[in-house]
Amino acid sequence: MCARGNGIYCVDIVMCIDATGSMSSIIDEVKSNALSLYSKFVDEMELQNKFVEALRVKIIAFRDFICDSNPMVESKFFELPEQAAELRTFLDGVEAIGGGDGPECALEAISVALNSNWTTEGYKRRHIIVVFSDAPTMTIGERAGCPNYPSDMPSDMKELSSRWEGTDQLYYGSYNFEAGRLLGFVPDDPSWRRLQSWNRTTLTYTAAKGCSDIEMDEIINTVVGSIKATTDE
Repeated sequence: MCARGNGIYCVDIVMCIDATGSMSSIIDEVKSNALSLYSKFVDEMELQNKFVEALRVKIIAFRDFICDSNPMVESKFFELPEQAAELRTFLDGVEAIGGGDGPECALEAISVALNSNWTTEGYKRRHIIVVFSDAPTMTIGERAGCPNYPSDMPSDMKELSSRWEGTDQLYYGSYNFEAGRLLGFVPDDPSWRRLQSWNRTTLTYTAAKGCSDIEMDEIINTVVGSIKATTDE
């Protein structure tokens, strides 16, 4: 249970990781970053006189609904640091395989993330989605004819955007758009640039080296920087 207080937050982070074959050279680095998140996050928060009452991390590994038999692997939220060993065990099972060629189903992963059981505790909170990918994204709904494609996916980009902005009157869940932040470490590609118009979204383009130039400090600084020391939401 989160306590009310100045500068104290309940923070949920969903890490959407491209787990296709093209990520094989850097998947271990991305997983290592996920495991080091807690200590670095707390240290940076304290440096900025901000405090987290509860931090939870969830992993979504995504691939391609046509090319892969297991295209979307979703964990529960792990409470850190108490469930760090469980998080490690889950990440150990994530392999960079499959995906075929070209774009991947990253937008579907964002949709799955939005549908998570986000925290509703605390006076102040953050619902943060971090996406790692070295590939363009397919148009959402492009794989809708696949047998394993979820039935509750947005039908198009407009519907996904409305869920992000909290304006979809037919979509109910614990996601709070005012608490939402989206961080993307992705290629500089038109399919990703469409998300630049979304509010509370920061895209870092990694075209030069793929995702291998991602520094955990950059992620931490971006996440912590989104958390204000004054009461907001």
